[in-house]
Amino acid sequence: MSKMLEGKVVVVTGAGGGIGRDMALSMATEGAKIVVNDIGTSTTGEGTDAGPAQKVVEEIKALGGQAVANTDSVCEAAGAARIIACAVDTFGRIDGVVNNAGILRDRFFHKMSLDEWDAVIKVHLYGSYYMSRAAANHFKEQESGAMVHMTSTSGLIGNLGQANYSAAKLALVALSKSIALDMQKFNVRSNCIAPFAWSRMIGSIPTDTPEQQARVAKIQQMTPNKIAPLAVYLLSDQARDVNAQVFTVRNNEIFLMSQPRPVRSVHRSEGWTAQGIAEHGMPALQRSFVPLERSGDVFSWDPV
Repeated sequence: MSKMLEGKVVVVTGAGGGIGRDMALSMATEGAKIVVNDIGTSTTGEGTDAGPAQKVVEEIKALGGQAVANTDSVCEAAGAARIIACAVDTFGRIDGVVNNAGILRDRFFHKMSLDEWDAVIKVHLYGSYYMSRAAANHFKEQESGAMVHMTSTSGLIGNLGQANYSAAKLALVALSKSIALDMQKFNVRSNCIAPFAWSRMIGSIPTDTPEQQARVAKIQQMTPNKIAPLAVYLLSDQARDVNAQVFTVRNNEIFLMSQPRPVRSVHRSEGWTAQGIAEHGMPALQRSFVPLERSGDVFSWDPV
């Protein structure tokens, strides 16, 4: 039986640990040649260390796979260009990009600093754009390619203290959809995964209250290797008809997530006044309001 990613070259950013590492290992096991990108930063984006990326490369080689380490930052266009160039120069082509690199700087909105906002947006949103853009011309020319972007239910649904992270992750869904629309004629696909998994990055989630402790205890049951199979599949030719979708993986569950569509409308032939909206329009719409929920309110049952 042939391997699902045989002959493909894939870049995985933030692959020095956690979900990225497991995806890189799984993709290599399925025959892909891997660029393991990780600058070895802390979960808040400080410092650098070439060790994590190289360690994963050695793990892949020990399994009989092919991989190369890269420590360029996704936060700059030039760095992203070097990451893609690393794939092309080392392995001769680029077939897939997994935008997984990320940091957290959680803070309640009224306390969030400009630096905390900028740093998170830069890695998650700008980094994913820079990587996708650097790969796009290669994909266009060869008329093939796939991108997987790691989003989050913090953006899709909401969470406390994560305005920067949530904004970046929801924007990433729109970026993925735009890539899918613009590049479908070149057989290029773009999809999102919102992972539930315990990793070093979310190890910084506060555990100050019993509610927070219970949330973390649930997440700890969900290991990063549960995410990898869907990412492998989405990069494979077997997923040729899967494009512009958003999936959530939670332990042994895979969810297809909804995307914004009209849920209810009101109409008045003579047009609306502000008072008319207050008296009739809004009360009619209010029955279909989306509640002020957080991720844990929607995914309220224990992982399956």
